Amino acid sequence: MNHKTILPPPAVIGVFGSGQLGRMLALAARRMGYRIHTFSPERHSPTGQIADREVCAAYDDLDAVRDFVRQVAVVTFEFENVAAEVAQVAAEEGVPVRPGGHVLHTTQQRLREKRFLAAAGLPVTPFADVTTEAELSAAIAQIGAPAVLKTAAFGYDGKGQARIDDATQALTAWEAIGRQEAILESFVDFERELSVVAARGLDGSFAHWGVIENAHRHHILDLSTAPAAVDPRVADAAVALARSVLAQLDVVGVLCVEMFLDHRGRLLINELAPRPHNSGHLTIEASATSQFEQQARAICGLPLGSTEMLRPAAMANLLGDLWEQGEPNWAAALAVSGVKLHLYGKQAPRGGRKMGHLTALAGTIEDARAKVVQARAALSEASAI
Repeated sequence: MNHKTILPPPAVIGVFGSGQLGRMLALAARRMGYRIHTFSPERHSPTGQIADREVCAAYDDLDAVRDFVRQVAVVTFEFENVAAEVAQVAAEEGVPVRPGGHVLHTTQQRLREKRFLAAAGLPVTPFADVTTEAELSAAIAQIGAPAVLKTAAFGYDGKGQARIDDATQALTAWEAIGRQEAILESFVDFERELSVVAARGLDGSFAHWGVIENAHRHHILDLSTAPAAVDPRVADAAVALARSVLAQLDVVGVLCVEMFLDHRGRLLINELAPRPHNSGHLTIEASATSQFEQQARAICGLPLGSTEMLRPAAMANLLGDLWEQGEPNWAAALAVSGVKLHLYGKQAPRGGRKMGHLTALAGTIEDARAKVVQARAALSEASAI
């Protein structure tokens, strides 16, 4: 590795986006001696509470963006729905962008992402572009039903999606997502939802945390367990797909490949997230190097850390719904052995909003899952205080 490419502490890492992913990156990076600046439209944000400097401005305020990047050593993203011009401004100022602007451009729009994957020969569900009613009819004729219609841009946690069980529902589904440019995908009757969180260094080195199994509720990640209970051949194939994605996109940093495993044992790539991922939160306790420390290492040109999993783990998301009956019973949850609490510093709990997570470690994935489910259920118990 060329030491001239290394950005040693106390270099300033500039983060676009200011949610929980940036917060956990900041915690890991500051422990290593780095400084953190964050840029987003939000003030007193989860990342801003940890950062050395919080800049509150719109992503398309390119004067503010330019001033921000001039004061950092490297730029990264914790959120892909950022104006593509941000990466261009950073490049103009000579500040490295990791992962690069081309990665952001590809992954922030579903059609571009699917076309990239298909052109790379990677397995995806059949899909078609929809911009007019005529294209919608042609897409339904081509793809068939059931299918899922998704907005081409700015979708996450199930937002901007409508399922179509019968061709007669197609126009209503398009109306439901605002007649925006969309992608129609064949519905996958999957056996499991899996993810591979992986990292690629500046020197092309590759590291991964194996395969994580995910369960969603109302399109929002609910529970993740690692290692996933899948055949070793499936695990090897999933990791190979992730390695191919990171190499072909020339990623520097952490990226998550979300996949379906169908009932015939085939893996299909669903989505890419060019950043640390919700399903990888369990690596904070369960791995020798967390996904957040790895992101800091990769974007600063340092060697990637060991991703050895120390114990089986399970992670449960905590959504704002838990606060509906008042403050959750933290003591009851933390009375469960091996459970760790992470809260993100968000000011207002709302239904469906990710407010934090619990992680449990145990001797088996079954025990880890049981513990984290027990601890989350305990949050709704009446407090003895």
